[in-house]
Amino acid sequence: MARCILISGCSSGIGAALASELHRRGHTVYATARRIDSLEPLAKLGLRTLALDVNDDASIAAALAVVQQEQGHLDMLVNNAGYSQVGAVLDLQRDDLRRQYETNVIAPMAVARAAFPLLRASASQGGRPLIANVGSIVGLFTTPLAGAYCSSKAALHALTDALRMEVAPFGIQVVTIQPGGVKSSFGNHAEESLRLPADSPYKGMEQGIRARAQAGQVGATPAAEFVVPVVDALLRPNPPVWVRGGKGSLLLPLLKKLLPARRFDAIMSKRFGLSVWKP
Repeated sequence: MARCILISGCSSGIGAALASELHRRGHTVYATARRIDSLEPLAKLGLRTLALDVNDDASIAAALAVVQQEQGHLDMLVNNAGYSQVGAVLDLQRDDLRRQYETNVIAPMAVARAAFPLLRASASQGGRPLIANVGSIVGLFTTPLAGAYCSSKAALHALTDALRMEVAPFGIQVVTIQPGGVKSSFGNHAEESLRLPADSPYKGMEQGIRARAQAGQVGATPAAEFVVPVVDALLRPNPPVWVRGGKGSLLLPLLKKLLPARRFDAIMSKRFGLSVWKP
């Protein structure tokens, strides 16, 4: 049976690939992004496209009003929109952290809250509605020079765990998607928002900081390849509570679990040049 699905952050990467794959399988997909023109490739494939700024409650309400009018229910919500704030923790201003958490933590909960009536409508019609929040494997461990991003995904994982238990009585399922390295423009966007002030004590670490922005793109799994097993899992009658995929998605969390903390710190510090850098 075809499902009605809304996905945020579909301008490129994982969001675009998920939207394309779900559409290919015959589902009604509302692909969304802040800029409607960025969705033109998906519109040409026949997907329904909508402007949606996940940090704007009016924009959220407007997008869901279209779904309400055209479908009357929502079977799946995928909260994918997000970005990575790269930079040393001590270089981040209050507003840097606020923007990171606003987009990666608060916005997915705001969208889920607004979509809840449409998801309940699906359940009342005998559907098995689902919310899928896109976290990251770095929500399971922390790397240097991306503490804001790692902490935002850890917070999203925790909120998603709570949400999963809280909406179960309403017949709504919740899944956390935890990608590893997946090929996209994510690294370029991370570089654009990179924080390295002129007076930063980490100015000599610029190469390592820029390497951290692009780290997930080195040998990354193509997005179209990554999403196939993810979609398989999301469409199961009883999907798993978390789905991982992409480069490093199994090995790195395992190393974090097995290694002493200082040993894992040393590996991460060496990877991004901190172990040999002299301030």
